[in-house]
Parts: sequence; structure tokens; C-alpha cells
Amino acid sequence: MSPNPTSDLSALEQLQTEKILNPAARSQVTQDLSENIILTTVDDLHNWARLSSLWPLLYGTACCFIEFAALIGSRFDFDRFGLVPRSSPRQADLIITAGTITMKMAPALVRLYEEMPEPKYVIAMGACTITGGMFSSDSTTAVRGVDKLIPVDVYIPGCPPRPEAIFDAIIKLRKKVSNETIQERATVMEQTHRYYSTPHNMKAVSPILTGKYLATATRQAPPKELTEAIGMEVPPALASQKQKEEVSGG
Repeated sequence: MSPNPTSDLSALEQLQTEKILNPAARSQVTQDLSENIILTTVDDLHNWARLSSLWPLLYGTACCFIEFAALIGSRFDFDRFGLVPRSSPRQADLIITAGTITMKMAPALVRLYEEMPEPKYVIAMGACTITGGMFSSDSTTAVRGVDKLIPVDVYIPGCPPRPEAIFDAIIKLRKKVSNETIQERATVMEQTHRYYSTPHNMKAVSPILTGKYLATATRQAPPKELTEAIGMEVPPALASQKQKEEVSGG
């Protein structure tokens, strides 16, 4: 115990006063062993490095990409989250599917996802990407959910979601990354129901719509029921066929 506790108390008060008056003073290097050693695990260190440097792929197909592009500007500045947009899938570990995914775009999306190195993550942005959105009822080409093509980690509802919603999704994805382990990533995120892959060969069928609508047989010679109903003149070929059917029926 110090022989002069009063001097120690005054020195402590002076130190506290100096901290208050000059809080931006240069910090002193401490020699305490407890403040110079950090104990962690390989998973925590690996996850901390990954969640602090998510590099999204510059990918967008519809109006949601306008909201995603707004993040790059100075108003939102998503670089402060460590997000660096990349134009090459070889250098990206995050893909934000911003916009409607059509069946024609599906092979390109799957190819981009498979070219990204592991570990990689997917954020489904907007109603059109998640369920088909406004195109789910009458479109013949919109994919009803991008999770049919690639595994999705975070969903962002909205039409379109605001940039703040993307920040919220990034924060949720960072929390998810921080709780992962290297061994479990390959098994937990394994996709079981996948509707399309690049080596998949679709079965070729003859097209229904050929573009030759006016040259079809029914347009050249309409059925006799139609001609009789609208009062058109019955062609001789149909008249003779009708006579044959009446004779055979009688």
C-alpha cells in the first residue's frame, strides 16, 4: 500500500482532469501484458476479415439496380462497410440480384454465381427477384424466385427497396458471416432443390408459336361450324364433306 494515499488521489484527479481537458491527446503505450495480447480463434479471425470486406458484383437487371447504384454515391457511401464493387465474378464474394430474373437471363446468372470463389453469398433484392413480383401472374418468362437458381442468404422485400434496406441486409449478412465456421459452410449452404445448372441440357421440343398464324389450315379454310354461325359462304370442299357426312350418318 502506498505510504501517501493523498498524493495518489491527487495524481489520479489530475490525470482525470487532463483527459477531460484534452481528450484527443496522444495515447500512451501501455506495458501491461493483459492489454497487449489478443486471444481468438481461427474461425473468428477468418470471419472478421470476411465480414469487413464484402465485395459485391456489379450486377443488375431492372429498376432495383438504380437503388443499388445509389449506394456508390456520396450520399450513402457504402464503402464505409468495406463494400468494394467488382466487375469480375472471380474477385467478388457477394452478388445482389437487383431486378427481375428472366429465363433468358437465368443461364448467365448461374454462370456468374459458379465463377465466384467460395465462400460466396447472395442477396435477393426486390419482389420481382424473390417471387416474380408484378410479373408472376401474367409473364411467361419471369423466374418465380431466384432461389430456384442459386441459394439465397438474405431477402430484401420491396418494390423497389430503398438503399437503407440494402444496408440493413448487409448488416444482417455480416452477423450471419460472423457466426459461421469453415467446416459448416459447405454443408449448411448446400442447395438441395436446384432447377437449373450450367451443365444441364434442356429437352428440345417443337415450338408452339411459329409466327405463321395467317398461313395455318384453319385460316385458309375455316371450320364449317364457324362459317355457318357467322353467315359466310360455305366453300365447295366443305359442302361436299358435309354431304358425305350426312349420307354416311343416314
